[in-house]
This record gives sequence, C-alpha cells and structure tokens, in this order.
Amino acid sequence: MIVTRTPFRITLGGGGTDLPGFYKKHGGYILGMGIDKYMYVALNVPYVDRLVRLHYTQSETVERVADLQHELAREALALHGIQDAIEISSLADLPAGTGLGSSSCYVVGLLNAIRGYLQRPADFADLAEEACTIEIETLRKPIGKQDPYMAAFGGLTELRIARTGAVEVSRVALPSYAISELVSKTHLYYTNVQRPAVDILGEERKALEAGDSATDGALQGMLEIGFQIGEVIKRHDFDAFGTLLHEHWMLKKQLSSKIALDGIDELYDHVRRDFGVLGGKIAGAGGGGFLMLYCPGDGRGLTEFMKARGMARLTYDAEFEGSRILSNVLGSRSEHYHMNRS
Repeated sequence: MIVTRTPFRITLGGGGTDLPGFYKKHGGYILGMGIDKYMYVALNVPYVDRLVRLHYTQSETVERVADLQHELAREALALHGIQDAIEISSLADLPAGTGLGSSSCYVVGLLNAIRGYLQRPADFADLAEEACTIEIETLRKPIGKQDPYMAAFGGLTELRIARTGAVEVSRVALPSYAISELVSKTHLYYTNVQRPAVDILGEERKALEAGDSATDGALQGMLEIGFQIGEVIKRHDFDAFGTLLHEHWMLKKQLSSKIALDGIDELYDHVRRDFGVLGGKIAGAGGGGFLMLYCPGDGRGLTEFMKARGMARLTYDAEFEGSRILSNVLGSRSEHYHMNRS
C-alpha cells in the first residue's frame, strides 16, 4: 500500500488572478500558505481480481477505470495508463467545499501515489501541472492554477503566472517567530456552509470570456493588492496585510452574486467595529467554508464571540513539506506487478 499526504492551503493574496481568462491578458500572482490539515490518499493493488475499487464519501466497484463516476480519480488513473486492478481510498482532516483546495489536494495526492506505484517520481511542478491538465484542460473545471500548485508545494509560497500559463514558484522565507505571529493573528472560522467553488468561479470565467470590464477591472485591483500583500508580509508588517485584506474584501464582492453568505456582511462589520478586526475574506472563491479574519489583538474575545454564533475557530499552523509519500510498502515490485497483470 502507498499512502500520500497533501496539505490544504489558505490564499493570502491575489486570489482569482490565477484564472486563465485573466492571466492570459495580465499575468497572475498568488501568495498562499500550506496548512497542517491534510488530504490522505491510499493506493493498493488487489491480489485476487482485477476490479477497480474507489472509496471516498461513496464507494464504487467497477471492472474498468473508464467506468468510474468519480471523474478526478478516473482521469488521474487514465493519464498514467492504469485501466484496472487498483484500489484507492481517501480521507481528509477537513470536509470538501470549504474553500481550502480539497479537490486539487485529492488529485495531487492521487497522482503522487500513482507515480510512487509506477516508480515514476516527479517533482512538485510536474505534479501540479498534471493536476492542472486534469482539472482545467480535460474536465474544464473553472479553477485557477493556485490550488494544484499550493497542494503540491505547500509552504508560504508565491506563484507568478505568466500570460503563457507558465508558473514561477518561490518560497517566502520568514523566521519562525514571524510565521507564528502571522498564523496567530490570521484566524479561520468554520461557517458551517459547504458550497463548491466552481459555481462562483464559473461565473467569473464566463464574465472574463465575455469581456466584462467590471470583472476584469476588479481582478486587476486584486492583482495589485496581491503584490502589495506579498511585500508587506516580507517586511513582517502584518497589520498592513490585515488592512489590505479589507480592500480585497470590498473588491471581491463585485465579482459574483453568489459570494455573500446570509448575514456575513453584518457579521464582518460587527467584528471590525467591536473586536479590532482589520480585514478578512471568505476562503476560496467566496462560496462558504471558512471565514478568515485578521485580528491584531490576542483574539480571545473574537474567538468567543464567533463560537457563540456557531463558528468554531480552526487551530492550524503553516506546513512546509508539500505533497509527500508517507508509506510505500509496494516497494520495488510495484511496477513489475502491475505490468504483469495487464
């Protein structure tokens, strides 16, 4: 059995500028951070039959990979020529639809497991590009490049996306005390809403493809804010980051009618007024999941206030390893065993 672990992420700046409809015109920029909450994927080879078994929130048992209903798993396996005789299970620290990149974590983790099984190791960039091929090109998901890249690389990471789609990846090197300060002041609260980001991102993609100037202009503003966020974080000026988050919040609201959650604007105004919150964002495309709030104080009052409203705070830390194989007991026999069963 092979087991992989792939980190979820939070986006600190530039969200939305990684969509093809935008970066092909202007380039894109993302500053993200991997967190110590993970997607786990286990891959095993059956000994007594050639069936395909897939376990997630549902279970599928089929004769051929092509018959799988789970399109991400189907396309990842097909990309590497696996047609049958495989079993895959997945579980995660956080539920899907929470805005922290779960779908790409699954794809990247599965690709990492498949490559371990076939003894075809790849670097993080190759894993990320394979995941982009599956999600963006093959399945036409309206997502950007950040989720596959952040799932693969983790860490506090900048992505500079050229108009060609090429991605330049660089680590932001902060001392451990600065990382701890950033994490302690950047709260995540679970809104109890799970909503796929594709609905909102699909609306943004259609607007960009239609040449909507308001959407393009808002994203250009978010690109500039993203660059500024990168600069202030490198200077450890985290309160300036919080203020820029508020500017991002105001621009984000212009992008989609689906972004706002019931009562969230009133809640946001309240915590800014009464608890010193400088800024915030709804994680992911803005459809639900986690509300990120930057609070420069000790945050205890804010945490108690949010808990009383049914929004528990997620305790997390930064994660710097990216997607990794935790266990591979198939070892050197894996490729030989698979090829001799075909």
